[in-house]
Amino acid sequence: MTDSLDTYRLLGRSGLRVSPLSLGAMTFGADWGWGADKDDARRIFDTYVDRGGNFVDTANMYTNGTSETLVGEFAAGRRDRLVLATKYSMTRREDDPNAGGNHRKSMVQSVEESLRRFKSDHIDLLYLHAWDFLTPVEEVLRGMDDLVRAGKVLYLGISDTPAWQVSRMQAIADLRGWSPLIALQIEYSLIERTVERDLIPMAQEMGLGVVPWSPLGSGVLTGKYTRADLVQPDGPVLPEGTRREIAIGNGALTERGLVVAEVVKSVAADMGTTPSRVALAWTLLNPGVASTIIGARTSEQLADNLGALDIEFGDEHLARLDEVSAQPLGFPHEFLRKPLVQHVVFGSVKVAGR
Repeated sequence: MTDSLDTYRLLGRSGLRVSPLSLGAMTFGADWGWGADKDDARRIFDTYVDRGGNFVDTANMYTNGTSETLVGEFAAGRRDRLVLATKYSMTRREDDPNAGGNHRKSMVQSVEESLRRFKSDHIDLLYLHAWDFLTPVEEVLRGMDDLVRAGKVLYLGISDTPAWQVSRMQAIADLRGWSPLIALQIEYSLIERTVERDLIPMAQEMGLGVVPWSPLGSGVLTGKYTRADLVQPDGPVLPEGTRREIAIGNGALTERGLVVAEVVKSVAADMGTTPSRVALAWTLLNPGVASTIIGARTSEQLADNLGALDIEFGDEHLARLDEVSAQPLGFPHEFLRKPLVQHVVFGSVKVAGR
């Protein structure tokens, strides 16, 4: 791959330039019991930016708001050169029906709080964090557009939402002259490839740059877990739980996940590198991916992750990774590729790009 943090990529159908690896700040703050303390987070942030990185990702309630506060503090004096992304939707008060969700009240109040934590007059990229299946799309889009027109937000994105809903929203925004969505944040890794069915192709068609989260499969692809770790936690999984419990709750730490991780470890050994670098570099091969989020908790983890930009895969390595991780595309994708269907649609005619 032989890339670098300062070899920037355009984010979706915008002119915004971002680093190929973005710094995930969900680990900033020890409020949830497993993140980096302030000093460690500062070292991680400074190292990333000093290497040319400019794309930092957080959310309104990561580590109960500490993440945004630390990002704002660390960005002081170099705010203009950074692309700070945050998200709204997570509830700010568990007993308040309007403290979370996708609606305008939640959106505006969350943005105002994020701006105060950032100590900034604008957010570079605002994501809807997770689809709530309740709020009308027109309310979301118009609310976002109002924030852009007010100068409080520069660009818009969406995360963890069905492909059909995102494409519908983008079409409405285009038709009504509202600010478009330029980024799609989704889970994508060698463990989670079902997004290749609809979400990633949709993003490429509709002009959204894909920003994968959890490219290491909640840490499973680093090779640190074994089958002894498959014991289910007692009670519900919460953000304050252990990393192992969260990996189970996210569906990454499973028998299948461990099988995939073993192949990643084997490929990494053959290449003389680490499993983390192999897993991260693999996501960057997808042409729909603009920037992959890395979520280091230590400076050593960050240094390891940044080494993914130097990975060069051989065909045999890619074939092994694909074989162990591939997911069926399902209907209608596999149906439309069948020779019979191709014949009844095209006959004997040859069409370029088919």
